[in-house]
Amino acid sequence: MAAKYIFVTGGVTSSLGKGIISASLAKLLQARGFSVTIQKFDPYINIDPGTLNPYEHGECFVTEDGAETDLDLGHYERFLNVPTSQANNVTTGRIYHHVITQEREGAYLGKTVQVVPHITDEIKRRMLLLGQTGEFDIVITEIGGCVGDIESLPFIEAVRQLRWELGVNETCVIHLTLVPYLKAAGELKTKPTQHSVRDLSEAGVQPDILVCRSEHHIPTDLRKKIALFCNVKQNSVIESIDAETIYDVPLLMRKEKLDERVIAKLKLPHRNEPELETWKEFLGRLKNPTAEVNIGLVGKYVELPDAYKSIVESFVHAGAANECKVNIKWFQSENISDENVASLLRGMDGVLVAPGFGERGFKGKLEAIRFVRESGIPFLGICLGMQCAAVEFARNVLGLEGAASTEMDPNTPFPVIDMMEDQKNITQMGGTMRLGAYTCELKKGSKAFSIYGKAKISERHRHRYEFNNKYLADYERAGMMATGINPDTGLVEVIELQNHPWFVAAQYHPELKSTVLNPHPLFVKFVKAAMSFSKSK
Repeated sequence: MAAKYIFVTGGVTSSLGKGIISASLAKLLQARGFSVTIQKFDPYINIDPGTLNPYEHGECFVTEDGAETDLDLGHYERFLNVPTSQANNVTTGRIYHHVITQEREGAYLGKTVQVVPHITDEIKRRMLLLGQTGEFDIVITEIGGCVGDIESLPFIEAVRQLRWELGVNETCVIHLTLVPYLKAAGELKTKPTQHSVRDLSEAGVQPDILVCRSEHHIPTDLRKKIALFCNVKQNSVIESIDAETIYDVPLLMRKEKLDERVIAKLKLPHRNEPELETWKEFLGRLKNPTAEVNIGLVGKYVELPDAYKSIVESFVHAGAANECKVNIKWFQSENISDENVASLLRGMDGVLVAPGFGERGFKGKLEAIRFVRESGIPFLGICLGMQCAAVEFARNVLGLEGAASTEMDPNTPFPVIDMMEDQKNITQMGGTMRLGAYTCELKKGSKAFSIYGKAKISERHRHRYEFNNKYLADYERAGMMATGINPDTGLVEVIELQNHPWFVAAQYHPELKSTVLNPHPLFVKFVKAAMSFSKSK
């Protein structure tokens, strides 16, 4: 059967959770035996989010094939347990870049290149690409931004054209909106939803289903009113109430029959009832922990937890696997110093030093690592966190005064972390780092090997700087071992400290591969180590 297409738009405000609704619907359809993928179309002009500050847009999620993408792709992978790729995230910038490149090559034969039809044709082409591979029954396309924004208009226009071209039962439009509660009046208000649907209809797209975000239950008479004013059936007005955890949302949407409405609209065969037993088991473990640990996350973007979204979710998965509640305590690395590090981190059962770029907060990360190394607190370093562990060890154990990463100090006498050779001549910043999945071989007998239970692993990367192998022998003599090596380049991927209960740091990003069904072993064992440490106190 040809693929069917679902479009998810949002109105009233941004950040209503289109990504979670899309992922939850995909999960329900997948649980019924359909093969589903989700793609995100973002209306900003950056070609990809790789050059965006995390404060602007949350973390940058890296796929297996090395695409720097929106953090919603992380939700898609965590819910569906299926990897995404470059094709799953498209921005306005990428669309325009392609069309302008085509125009320069003479592809349009002297025609005036315009938003309609040239830009919208390119958007439509990309919307259909995944559906044409033959791998998927259903393609869900999430349109970023808010209906009514100038920048998302070409996307909405492309959806209008596609609905017309593909036919009535081939597409379904879900519009996510807000039904706010006015405390003073003591009632829910539907007017913002009516206006949002009106904006969408003015652009020529009539939604089939409305998903209404709300803090309170939406009574039947209000659903009737929304249905009447917005031209949708009453059973297609779906309530999405604030949930205790995002992983509740698929079950809440099942209760509201979102998947059934979609199946009816797309005339899909009613396969089976959704198979959600393992999902429910996960939720059971998540909500009924038998232990609790406090883990300190040291980073420089801690004011916006979305900057570390995948790390936070990896702790949720690992916590559930250990039936343990993980409390993340956030530490701004700029505020950590030699004087206060002990008082800040003493109560922690484990400390994670987070990835990042640039010099801000670097010294605080070194102090945090010195403290956990000396006091035996379990430690996990990721990317820059691993590089900080190497620098701290060089300065305080190997006695290499002034040792640093050349990212922080280009003139350091001891560049224990240095730029990769192939990065030295790069002038463009976007999409030029070491990105995507690479193989790593773990040494038998090492902690890393026992964590993974195998010697050959594949993990995702996003960095320009590496451990400098000139210093490797000195490190290993002093007890810091390189236990994970890239077999093709010989670059160090994992370091761990002997005679420390649990001190492991990785150059790659393990958090990008953790899903509900496959929690990442590094996080699972790190939480386990924190539990043991907590008991031994």
